[in-house]
Amino acid sequence: MATAADILNFVESLAPRYMKCDWDNVGLLCGRRDREVKKILVALDPFRSVIAEAIEIGADCIVTHHPLIFRNPLMAVNEDTEAGQCVLTLIEHGIVAINAHTNFDLAPGGINDVLARTLGLSDIEVIHPEGEDAEGRPYGLLRCGTIDEISLKAFLAGVKAHLNCDGLRYVDAGKPVRKVAVGGGSCADEMAEALAAGCDTFVTADVKYNQFRTAFELGLNLIDAGHFHTENPAMPVLAEKLKAAFPDTEVIFSENHADCMNFFV
Repeated sequence: MATAADILNFVESLAPRYMKCDWDNVGLLCGRRDREVKKILVALDPFRSVIAEAIEIGADCIVTHHPLIFRNPLMAVNEDTEAGQCVLTLIEHGIVAINAHTNFDLAPGGINDVLARTLGLSDIEVIHPEGEDAEGRPYGLLRCGTIDEISLKAFLAGVKAHLNCDGLRYVDAGKPVRKVAVGGGSCADEMAEALAAGCDTFVTADVKYNQFRTAFELGLNLIDAGHFHTENPAMPVLAEKLKAAFPDTEVIFSENHADCMNFFV
């Protein structure tokens, strides 16, 4: 029978801990390493709704991208904070919480490789690699790739369809789309790297007003497809890898977790 330590070691073989950003919090954030795991729930976030789903299906472990405990220190485990409530519930039900955050963003085959493939990009490369993994593969935050040249309007329609978004925010720099950079989640600060790589278009999320304006002035089509929608495509891929690695453990991809943000149209 697999243990929490086995699940953690496998996840970190895909997304090694040394790839994470210094400020990040990854790994086993709740539970005992020797906890036997018969059923795993995979989801983007460790929110209360996901934990409730884990309880409902009898999962022993949740594997998520975003961490249960993040930048703000958890000073107490009680009902006064969202994180405290989640930790209490997990402990009360004996559920282990494991996550791979920025290490999964940077890792080969992780968040941004899946995003690039989902958008139909070819000749996918790491922009500004930070190093190589044990297999000699470059890793880093952003990816870029190419498509047959199309209009921005046509590309926007494809992004919306491929990522199942309700809507997109974007700035049109007056260029057709040929070479595209992607960065799941909040990567708009990296637009200079996308430009330096020769990209005409950048797909990311959580873009600020001034960042849209900067992109427009620099001649970069900038698309905000939403944090959830740019990162969630990698989670069923991770679930399939867990299934293959642990055939005696049931692995379920969350059916209930969705983006809480909506568009009023």
